[in-house]
Amino acid sequence: MGDDGLGQVSLSRRQLLSVLGAGAFGGWTVLGAAGPASAAVAHRLPPRSDIVDRYSGVTPRYWGMYPPGSWSTFRTTTTFTANSVCLTFDACGSTNGSGYDSRLISVLREHRVPATLFINRRWALNNPEIFRGLARDSLFEIGNHGTAHKPLSVSGRSAYGIRGTSSVGAVYDEIAGMHTWLAKYNDRRPRCFRPGTAHADEVATRICRDMHERVVSFSVNGDFGATASAATVYQQFLKLRPGGIALAHFNHPGSGTARGLARALPVLKSRGYRFRKVSQVIP
Repeated sequence: MGDDGLGQVSLSRRQLLSVLGAGAFGGWTVLGAAGPASAAVAHRLPPRSDIVDRYSGVTPRYWGMYPPGSWSTFRTTTTFTANSVCLTFDACGSTNGSGYDSRLISVLREHRVPATLFINRRWALNNPEIFRGLARDSLFEIGNHGTAHKPLSVSGRSAYGIRGTSSVGAVYDEIAGMHTWLAKYNDRRPRCFRPGTAHADEVATRICRDMHERVVSFSVNGDFGATASAATVYQQFLKLRPGGIALAHFNHPGSGTARGLARALPVLKSRGYRFRKVSQVIP
């Protein structure tokens, strides 16, 4: 996948404040209060050098979509989480993945169903007005889908023909680039991270946790990368059970995802399911 030219991310106080104060991202307007609050949120990330020192030389044993330490389900043992499910939708931002499925978002809004939207920085840069509208909508939570949509690997592993991050430092950059960008424009720190292709190793997953985000996978694949028919999407979403996390996409408007979801939501509601944002149900 292409790179957006971010390069390595350094989070020293001087550099971070310079970035946040310089308007370095194409003249975008900060959402909400600007300045110290945003800088304080982004500053919660540990220094890149600390992460590199801590994990360099650590060899991963797992590669796939469910690394140890990731979340594909959540506990439903509290009053708040009982009978709850999470809907998550990705926007990947590649050459063929920068579209916007407005119908899918409209379906969620019509049914007043909250969801977590995992957005890659490239998609946000390609859809600035749409991104700002989604970020302002309290129905949605914006999750971190990376800076260049790379699988999260400390050794350059690949998934679906996409080469992953190549080192501990590159893992940090993939997470931190979008994290700090969201802190500036969404005025908050994202708590949830989904790697490009949803693949990660367990070392990268630990790095993500040390950066105060949680790698989120899924228990139900809702649309198979936006390739499924509406009928298949409908059947997939009906597989959701309490504690489940569904994955689908909102960056392919020509797919069957919106139509399948529109059919499935009334059924899920009739089962008494309650819809939660991911950060509400994972510690």
